[in-house]
This record gives sequence, structure tokens and C-alpha cells, in this order.
Amino acid sequence: MTTQTNYQHISVLLNEALEGLAIQPEGLYVDGTFGRGGHSRALLASLAPGGRLVAFDKDPEAIRAGNELAAIDGRFVVVQRSFADMAQELKDKGLHGKVDGVLLDLGVSSPQLDDPERGFSFLNDGPLDMRMNPGLGQSAADWINSAAEADIATVLKEYGEERFSKRMARAVVARRAQEPFTRTADLAAVIKEANPAWEKGKHPATRAFQGIRIFINRELDDLADGLRAALDVLAPGGRLVVISFHSLEDRLVKQFMRREAKGAPLPRDLPIRDIDIAVSVNLVGKAIKPSAAEVAANPRSRSAVLRIAEKR
Repeated sequence: MTTQTNYQHISVLLNEALEGLAIQPEGLYVDGTFGRGGHSRALLASLAPGGRLVAFDKDPEAIRAGNELAAIDGRFVVVQRSFADMAQELKDKGLHGKVDGVLLDLGVSSPQLDDPERGFSFLNDGPLDMRMNPGLGQSAADWINSAAEADIATVLKEYGEERFSKRMARAVVARRAQEPFTRTADLAAVIKEANPAWEKGKHPATRAFQGIRIFINRELDDLADGLRAALDVLAPGGRLVVISFHSLEDRLVKQFMRREAKGAPLPRDLPIRDIDIAVSVNLVGKAIKPSAAEVAANPRSRSAVLRIAEKR
């Protein structure tokens, strides 16, 4: 595991996220994805001495940074768990149903991408790992060297939205029969060779690496569970703010918020009034995207989408 700490992360849609949370200075907030603490520090700056912030992250490097912040700010605590577990954690702390705002900044952080030793990058060679918490679960190398060809193709297609998934899976299985994969650059080279239609400005292995990373870390499963948990822990009037970075995440968030805003679907001819339909949230505004200036300053922000819902 790397011990380097000089990888920088620029928080995306920072001001928009803080505005979306409608921060109450004495309120209780949750940052579900601490990362390197950009959003958390900005949130703490908006809180009064009586405010509180609970952060979650699976990454041990993020937890190290979070503990440093907790040591100098008594209003803050960080927990090494997935945000999908926030409901149980807050129940244990006696804070369930008392939260004024939950922020989820999804996906992989810049320090994770930029550090080759974490194994997320197809641009910088490193061990083929990709786990948010390197101490838990199956690494990308373990999986890619043992999974069935059909399963690899399914992951690349469903989580990476890669249209050449079968071709890539076939190439991966053929190559690993000669020598197992251990490095990111090696896997990226095989996938690159198997991709017959490169997209301008995008590495040929981008979608495949995204798919493997999402699968290894159960990111969409955690997101589905985390959205329900966030709604569970919020107090009435509390805000849920979610920043997504690719279409699979944003689609899941959008569908969840719309479903909770409309209530459970009922038969058309059922004699029931709209006021009697159980609705959990109100949608707040439209989807927000980064400004041209933010994208110019931080190109990784270009795909970000922020959505806001308020618990009823």
C-alpha cells in the first residue's frame, strides 16, 4: 500500500453542493465520500461551533487524512465504512433521523487515479488492484485472472458500457492463458489492441477499466443502498445532494429521486387522491453541471452532474 500523500484532489461543484445542502450552522451533516476532505472542510467552515459532520470512506488513505482533520476539529468524525452503511452507523451513534443533509460525491478520487500503486489507472503502470480499500475483497488482478470469459464481457458491457466487451474479454482470456495479469499497463495494452474503434480524446481502455473498477468495488450496489440509507437518516426537510460522474450513476440517482418524489406506482383506475400517495421527497431545482470555467480549470469535472432532493 502506498504511503504517498502528495496527490491533489480538486472538489467538483463545491459551491453548488454547499448551496444545495441549505446548510444550517447548528446542523448535523454527513459526507458520504470524504476523499481528501475538500467538501468536508468547506462544510465545516459553514458550521457554527454546535454543528456536526460525520464522514465516511472505505479508503485507508482517506481515513488517515480524515483522522488528521478530526484531531483538530471536534465537530468532525470520520468512519471507515461504505456510505451504504450510514444508517446503521448513525443508529449506533444515536443520530438516526436527525441529519440535516447528506452529500455523496461519487466515483474515484484524483489521488486514487493519480497514484499508480492503487491500480486504477491505465495511463500509469502499477499493480492491478483497483480496490477502494486494498485490505478487503478481491483485487482486479484476482478477478481478471479467474473470471469466466462471459462474466468479463458482462462486466465490461454493463458497468463500462463497452460495446466491444466480448472481443475484449476474449483477448483477455487468451492472453492470461499464457501469463496472468499483474499490472495495469499490461491489461490496458491488451484491451487497447482488442478495441477496433478508438474514440477521439479517450484512451481505448477507458470504458473497460471503468467497468472493472465499478464491479470490484460494488459501486452501483453501494449507491443503491446508500441512497435508501440517506433518505432513512435524514430529518424532515433534510437535503440529499449527489454528484455523479458517469451515466450509470446519474441514471440511478435520477430514477431514485424521481420515484421517491412521485410515490409508489398505482393502478390508473384506483380511486385514490394524489394527496393520499406516499411521497418521500421533493425535487429541488434541475440537474446542475459544472460551468465552463470549472471545466477549464479541472477537466475531470466535465462529466459531473449534481442533483438535489429534500425529504418531506
